[in-house]
Amino acid sequence: MAADLLLRAVLRRKVEFLRHVRQRRAQYSTKPPTAGEQIPTPGNVPNLPFWQRLGPLTRAAFAYARAQRKRPYTTQVATSLVIYFFSDISAQRMGGKDYDPKRTVRSLIIGSISSIPSFRWTLWLSSNFNYSSRILSLGTKVVVNQLCFTPIFNSYFFGMQAFLAGESWKDIVERIRVTVPVSFVNSCKLWPAVTAFSFTFIPMEYRSLFAGVVAVGWQTYLSFLNRRAEDGKAIEQAAPALAAKAMEAEPTQLKARQVELSTRPEMAMAAAN
Repeated sequence: MAADLLLRAVLRRKVEFLRHVRQRRAQYSTKPPTAGEQIPTPGNVPNLPFWQRLGPLTRAAFAYARAQRKRPYTTQVATSLVIYFFSDISAQRMGGKDYDPKRTVRSLIIGSISSIPSFRWTLWLSSNFNYSSRILSLGTKVVVNQLCFTPIFNSYFFGMQAFLAGESWKDIVERIRVTVPVSFVNSCKLWPAVTAFSFTFIPMEYRSLFAGVVAVGWQTYLSFLNRRAEDGKAIEQAAPALAAKAMEAEPTQLKARQVELSTRPEMAMAAAN
């Protein structure tokens, strides 16, 4: 009885060993090349793309892509916060005035709110308007993005800037009316080319990163345009007060002139002549 059990155990181990050897042979065996099949050599093996040979930059891009696939919304919010922070800092430095942290906080709020809708828009645009003609698909995506997303986003950006600054609804509408047409015209000089390049050459997980790099400069421009609108409104509000002050000062200046003429007869005669 014991001998039978021992024999069965040995045979079972032998069968398992043979099965394991057969599997390893099947795994590592290669099909012999046919007569017309080219054997890969260092000369005909394609090189890695340039952007995958940038060392630390490539590793950072891969890390971003992994985060994008694992937690897309969190990654988008964090990316938007970085973009809007540096954009507002750049815009304030361009203005030549003292740094205003409240403006930076407003920009961060605006960026965090718009990050998820912007990301969802990019996904929707990627999955739609895919025709048999690549040129037609690309042109449609560019036109739809420029005519739909750009004016809505710019209206949101400038309207929220005015709203968070505590301005009235009338002032918010006026801010949008003044800034959106100018920003839309200028965006036509930049974003169609960026959108076309992104949908043509950039993988999906890197499109938001590519657009974010470009958006640093674009958001700097929008922040600068918004600050110029704020300065124009401040000058407009201060104009009546300056005019009233000038009118109040005019009688005093006239009276001082009359006193000066009365005390100096030669000046009075010259003024009369």
